[in-house]
Amino acid sequence: MSRFSPISESAATDKVEQTYGRLHEMFESTEPLPEPFLLYATVPAFLQDFYMNFKKFCYGPGTLGVKLKSLIGLAVAGNFSCTPWIEFFTRRAAAEGADEQTLADVAAVASSCAMYNAFFKFRDLSGSDLFSGMPVGLRAHTFAGTSLDDQTVELINIAISDLNGCKPCTEGHVAKARQLGLSDEQILETIQCTATLLAGIQFLKHTG
Repeated sequence: MSRFSPISESAATDKVEQTYGRLHEMFESTEPLPEPFLLYATVPAFLQDFYMNFKKFCYGPGTLGVKLKSLIGLAVAGNFSCTPWIEFFTRRAAAEGADEQTLADVAAVASSCAMYNAFFKFRDLSGSDLFSGMPVGLRAHTFAGTSLDDQTVELINIAISDLNGCKPCTEGHVAKARQLGLSDEQILETIQCTATLLAGIQFLKHTG
């Protein structure tokens, strides 16, 4: 049971009511708003911040397209097992043409990245040069063996490596993304999308 009571649309007043209206405009729908927004509304300032960041970095097109943002959002939500946002971005990506295989490939790439994050973060944190001279020994053909293009794979890897706090992996994937022709603005927008969703996911964790 949630420790916070969501603010229903019928009970919304003042800034919350105004933000709900803007959310409906953004979604271009009169359907009920996704549940997370109703929980964020318990703190109107947070709801407003999240809406503005979400609209700019996670929902609408920018330096990254809508489908790509949706796949990154799905990877981030999956990294934290956040069901409401997994479901949201699954629907959003599907609406942009992503099929079931694409969605599974996002999960596979994000999971393989997390495996490498654990390994290389250990090397970085161990305080011993000994491990740097030892073989990695982990297979990761997944990065090149899915339906996802190389640019999408690298942006997912950047998002997950950043979330998992792996400096060597983050540096390596940023360098690879640049080699693939991705701009610094696209890389930054990936992290802005990631950071926005992290805030929304962390808030949901506090609801119990």
